[in-house]
Amino acid sequence: MRSLSIAATGMLAQQRNVEVVANNLANMNTTGFMRRRTEFHDLLYQNLRRIGSTSSDAGNIVPSGVQLGLGVKLAAVYRIHEQGNLISTDNPLDLAMQGKGWFQIQLPDGTSAYTRDGTFQMDDDGEIVTHDGYILEPGITVPDDAIDVSINDSGEVLVKIEGQVDLQNVGQIEIATFQNDAGLEAIGDNLFLETPASGDPTTGSPAETGFGSILQGFLETSNVNAVEEISNLISAQRAYEMNSKVITASDEMMGTLTGLR
Repeated sequence: MRSLSIAATGMLAQQRNVEVVANNLANMNTTGFMRRRTEFHDLLYQNLRRIGSTSSDAGNIVPSGVQLGLGVKLAAVYRIHEQGNLISTDNPLDLAMQGKGWFQIQLPDGTSAYTRDGTFQMDDDGEIVTHDGYILEPGITVPDDAIDVSINDSGEVLVKIEGQVDLQNVGQIEIATFQNDAGLEAIGDNLFLETPASGDPTTGSPAETGFGSILQGFLETSNVNAVEEISNLISAQRAYEMNSKVITASDEMMGTLTGLR
């Protein structure tokens, strides 16, 4: 009885759907988090009567045939790259990306990772780093005698030195863009890696054509919509229950067969 296995694939698919919704809700307060969406495909079909076959030697064509579906499968978990809200933090090293672009982070092995999380700090050498101590590329060092740090929308890092009137430029933040942001591989800690699906990064200064700008003292929040996620959760739960009822009904039908004397 195919309905048992078909309903089982439906329950498994909705289980994955709930897991994605749960991850979205769990990261509602994660800086720069982008919500995920599940996409499903139907499985192969079994042809009991092939479409387009002839039904007689006169050449009559079967208009629809008989195709029985075998269930559903998870096709992709798609990342929605929608700008999150911006919240003020008044921290001079908190940076929000407005528009397209990713901050470039140097990992301990020397490779580059990418993030929308702009919660930066200074290490003991005065370099701008992430909360895990990974360096913001290209490396920018703030002098020990700096009393204020200013970062403009084009990514220039300007510092106020005690006793000097003019601000001193100590570096330029560069950001990266990708042809397909959804193709980046998430590795946790708000970091992503380049993949063949994302394409090669294109780097440049913020506020240039094709690049977003930087807003100092702000952070980009998660783009998770709690109301929408709860609605998706209820829908997935109902679909799971209906598939379980199909299994129950199929089991009762099989029980009727085995009970025949």
